[in-house]
Amino acid sequence: MTKHVLVTGGAGYVGSHACKALKQAGYIPVCFDNLSTGWKEAVKFGPLEVGDLHDRARLDEVIAKYQPLAIMHFAALSLVGESMKNPAKYWATNVNCALNLIQAATDAGIDKFVFSSTCATYGDQDGVVLNEQTPQFPINAYGGSKRAIEDMLRDFGNSHGLRSVIFRYFNVAGADPEAEVGEQHVPETHLIPLMLDAIAGKRAALTVFGSDYETRDGTCIRDYVHVSDLVDAHVLGLKWLEEGKPSEVFCLGTGNGFSVREVIAQSRNVTNREVPIIEGDRREGDAAVLVSGSVKAKDVLGWTPKRAELETMIADAWRWHQAPEYAE
Repeated sequence: MTKHVLVTGGAGYVGSHACKALKQAGYIPVCFDNLSTGWKEAVKFGPLEVGDLHDRARLDEVIAKYQPLAIMHFAALSLVGESMKNPAKYWATNVNCALNLIQAATDAGIDKFVFSSTCATYGDQDGVVLNEQTPQFPINAYGGSKRAIEDMLRDFGNSHGLRSVIFRYFNVAGADPEAEVGEQHVPETHLIPLMLDAIAGKRAALTVFGSDYETRDGTCIRDYVHVSDLVDAHVLGLKWLEEGKPSEVFCLGTGNGFSVREVIAQSRNVTNREVPIIEGDRREGDAAVLVSGSVKAKDVLGWTPKRAELETMIADAWRWHQAPEYAE
């Protein structure tokens, strides 16, 4: 039996890795992407259907063509700073597109939905290990839009029997160990690729935003999860739904964090190169410590991260940054 899964945002960083994991697990990932931030070259593991989630007719056409057993939804605007300056863009895009997608799925009789959410739904709860019971108080339009989609999935579950698995996580890092796909954004905002670009001379220096936080070395501390481990959890979430189990929410993280300076130090060990650094001021809205546990994902889903060491994440990312596929 052919098992198609519609993967929105499948040409992006996490989505492309999810497509590889799905293929390895015996599914056929159908990438649905408008290629506004994704990369056509990253679609290697199943068909590409170019389309926009605003376009309900196009969605219906693709769903009718492949008759997917489930939806895996990654497509979204995701820049926190931009969402604070232009909230209308985030509410109009993230929420309206998700509503279109959910309605298209339920109208087609699809009852399984895996959603890439975020720990930004919790807001600024500095120094707390976040879990599934932590109250959600988003402080920007990005987190607010993701929280709204979570609520939408709950409501459609009650009204239409749509079962969902929601994953909340912070910092995704690393790249496919075989360097078939990796991390690239325009503009780039993530610490590790910015750092590696600085090492490789693709940018002048890495800016460290704030060195006077109440942390062990004065810089912000964040939780990191390897992208390959992350998408493995998404496949487990899909299998959970295939087994007829109910909707669930899982946080994905280590429960431990690394400071900016610790990430920089580890990169020196991996690359044997120095990181050119500019000391900058704090950014508005940056919490000192943000970490997310994953006890429930391990106990309930049986999720076992295989590449949880920071050194491994940086080494895999560095390998990708040196690959011919990496955009100059």
